[in-house]
Amino acid sequence: MATVQVSEAEKVYILHGIRDDLRVDGRGCEDYRHMEVETDVVSNTDGSAKVTLGHTAVLVGIKAEIGKPRPLIPNEGYLEFFVDCSANATPEFEGRGGEELGTELSNILYKVFNNEHSLDLRSLCISPGEHCWVLYVDVLLLQCDGNLYDAISIAIKAALFNTKIPRVHISSDDEGGKEIELSDDPYDCMRVDVENVPCIVTLCKIGHRHVVDATLQEKACSVASLIISVTHKGVITCTRKVGRGSLDPESICEMTEAGRRVGKALHSPLMKLLQQEESLGKKRQKVGFLG
Repeated sequence: MATVQVSEAEKVYILHGIRDDLRVDGRGCEDYRHMEVETDVVSNTDGSAKVTLGHTAVLVGIKAEIGKPRPLIPNEGYLEFFVDCSANATPEFEGRGGEELGTELSNILYKVFNNEHSLDLRSLCISPGEHCWVLYVDVLLLQCDGNLYDAISIAIKAALFNTKIPRVHISSDDEGGKEIELSDDPYDCMRVDVENVPCIVTLCKIGHRHVVDATLQEKACSVASLIISVTHKGVITCTRKVGRGSLDPESICEMTEAGRRVGKALHSPLMKLLQQEESLGKKRQKVGFLG
């Protein structure tokens, strides 16, 4: 994970501000930075989105391909995650540093999103035990200024909302085998139901309080963080503690409730924004991931 050096005087300044619910940039402890979400930014994907959270920028592209269901769950499709930590985001991502972080992020994303509580994986099944849709989710970190988990989860939900999967028509050939035909009509497609797709909320313990959407400077003052994935109904689907420090039971309970509250409030404006953007159609102004 990208880090910055913070002097003792800066740490004291940050700690005292958080104690009084006033962070360096003027936010409260449970406030996010300015966020921008744009979908359909990569042309050669079935769904894509770019999220900018402060100075953290994430690009997600999704490709749907026909694969074989896994033996233990023959009537479900699945997701595969790959995270590319670009060295352009921060020099610390060069070499093995970026590879290790990418693997860690991929493992957490797999636990959060690739389950029946987050997505209707049965809808991705084409023919039980034979064919299913596999969604390859590629994440590219463009800029890093803290809070990668939250930005990535929001970008994945937006990209899944934007994903259009071609309709499949199955017919039998003369020998009794199955033939799969994909519709070439761009409007004859299947959409992914993202209603239950969770968003990740990362809470950093700083002093005796916790903050949401920590910057790199605030992260340097944190002893440990709690990652919580929350659905639109406030249901927590996954939790994980990261960082070298420890968290006492009281802090964990407080952070869990704060994460549930913040995560639940995040879904409604996000879905409203995505629906408004889609309703504009070709009229909307595109910025693109290079903008």
